[in-house]
Amino acid sequence: MQFKLESHYQPAGDQPKAIEQLTRGLREGLARQTLLGVTGSGKTFTMANVIQNVQRPTLVIAHNKTLAAQLCQEFREFFPHNVVEYFVSYYDYYQPEAYIARTDTYIEKDAQINQEIDRLRHAATQALLTRRDVIIVASVSCIYGLGSPDEYKKTVMHIVRGEQCDRSALLRQFVDMQFTRTTADLSRGQFRAQGDVVEIMPMNEESVYRLVCENGVVREMFLLDPVTRAIREELRDAWFFPAKHYMTDASNRERALQAIEKELDTRLKEFDRAGKVLEYERLSRRTRYDIEMIRSIGFCSGIENYSWHFDHRTKGEPPYTLLDYFDSDFLTIIDESHVTLPQIGGMFAGDQARKQNLVDFGFRLPSAKDNRPLQFEEFNKKIGQTVFVSATPSQYEREHSEQIVEQIIRPTGLVDPETIVMPVIAKTGSYSGQVADLVVRIDERATKGERTLVTTLTKKMAEDLTEYLKERKVKVAYIHSDVETLDRITILTDLRKGVYDVVVGVNLLREGLDLPEVSLIAILDADKEGFLRSETSLIQTIGRAARNVNGQVVLYADVMTGSLKRALAETDRRRTLQIAHNMRHGITPKSITKKISDIRAELMGTAVDKTKKILRIEMTASPKELRAVILEKKEEMQAAAENLLFETAGLLRDEIAILEAELAGKVTKKTIREPSKGRARSRDG
Repeated sequence: MQFKLESHYQPAGDQPKAIEQLTRGLREGLARQTLLGVTGSGKTFTMANVIQNVQRPTLVIAHNKTLAAQLCQEFREFFPHNVVEYFVSYYDYYQPEAYIARTDTYIEKDAQINQEIDRLRHAATQALLTRRDVIIVASVSCIYGLGSPDEYKKTVMHIVRGEQCDRSALLRQFVDMQFTRTTADLSRGQFRAQGDVVEIMPMNEESVYRLVCENGVVREMFLLDPVTRAIREELRDAWFFPAKHYMTDASNRERALQAIEKELDTRLKEFDRAGKVLEYERLSRRTRYDIEMIRSIGFCSGIENYSWHFDHRTKGEPPYTLLDYFDSDFLTIIDESHVTLPQIGGMFAGDQARKQNLVDFGFRLPSAKDNRPLQFEEFNKKIGQTVFVSATPSQYEREHSEQIVEQIIRPTGLVDPETIVMPVIAKTGSYSGQVADLVVRIDERATKGERTLVTTLTKKMAEDLTEYLKERKVKVAYIHSDVETLDRITILTDLRKGVYDVVVGVNLLREGLDLPEVSLIAILDADKEGFLRSETSLIQTIGRAARNVNGQVVLYADVMTGSLKRALAETDRRRTLQIAHNMRHGITPKSITKKISDIRAELMGTAVDKTKKILRIEMTASPKELRAVILEKKEEMQAAAENLLFETAGLLRDEIAILEAELAGKVTKKTIREPSKGRARSRDG
């Protein structure tokens, strides 16, 4: 199927030129290109048009889960008839296995897997193996080991209605595919067999497949709703993929186990010669236990540490990752490349330092070090043609790109904000310093109904400045890393609503929200060189005022640092181009108009006042009513997860747990009371 972009927008501003240049570059075989797109210029729309033009599977890499989710939603809107999947780390909580020699402390691996994200990861790999019109939006977790795609494909099962079916062989094959048999309600990766009926819930979707096998033939095949059990569709055939990404057939498994035993024997001899008795016993006990688990059930906790043996890799050869599931001609887009590329480059060294300790002290075999993320050069070799996307590309992108395409002119006609440099310390009698000057400017903006953002260097300074402004009757709040995520979102929403005129923060450019009401940004101590006042950070922060026609940025500095000079020069260059374009085409810029919604309420869905609501249900509802509410909540949770609203899904999951506990209590009380009335219905009589 072909990629087909659907949108109410037509390319405008610099978008048509950028789309044409990038498409031509890809068709001419350019290995690396950069899209230098200013904030608000529609870079995602540009890349969607490029994907439609080149018609190739595409990997989009973002530097965090939230940005990846936003991009995934945007691409799904642009390509409603194609496949857009989300691939990020599936851990809600992750504590890697580690050993701290100085304190003799072993930290066991501890993780809480988000089942919905796990489902989406399986949906991503399965899509890549079955079609070409696929966009995968991933975090940097895509460079971590995933298991061999060849072994994964070997165990795929295709069942056709009307064909021969050996029920016993079918069940054995599901077990070999790492599905778990159950007699209770089905969860993903489980199957249930009762008589001629076999029901399976695959890993990639919240649906139940119901097979009816009679006299060795698949007579019926249905797709059922997992909650209501209603028939969604009658099927002619179905494909089932393994429940784990780490798969191997029986013959390869035995060969791998023999190799593990051989490595274990070699390593134990080394410990014996060195007189390391504790390490010898520790490694022997753990590894032999894992070998028996793999031999018995085909899997063990931490099986990825033995992937080197299962994958037939030579020493130092890179592991299989998501990139290996793509065809060789796929396109890679690295979003916010100035942040994402350094993240990718730093993963390997940190992983190896932790693994080396585990190997040295007998917790893991040396081959465990080859269960690792890709090194940067390995990543470079695997990605093929690539487009870096950033408003502030770093030196790496500039040096390695064969073409840099600028997208400076916004479709809206908005220009980069005016920049003003003011001294930090008072040097004349008429000027009282940066804070006093800031108060005057805040009042001017508030009078016009406009908002202000202020960035500081430290949390304490943000808090102290907030208290100072409150004393002067300014409606102000602060946000920094100690403020809960949802509370930060609430504060920024209240800023848009006018509850606050000012928000003070340490690093506001990372909040990822559009704030068109903000017309003034104040950068305090702009002359303090460092991460928060680097050229990149300054340009990114300045860009946050580019959504308001009255946008202005005041930078308080006594010294013109190199970063400050470069940031101001680049902003002036962009602003000059944008103003000239508007004059040539008679464009009058207008501020972006965006509906102000309660972001926190949207995130939390029906769970905004969940404690009171749940308590009310507990006190008044009958078991029948509770079951109906639980059913409704499960449907809401599934819908939220499908829309990548994992905060909402998590809150709904908590609600369901509370309701199910209440239901269990009511049912138990009922079966205890009823015998005295002669109507006991419990199974115990």
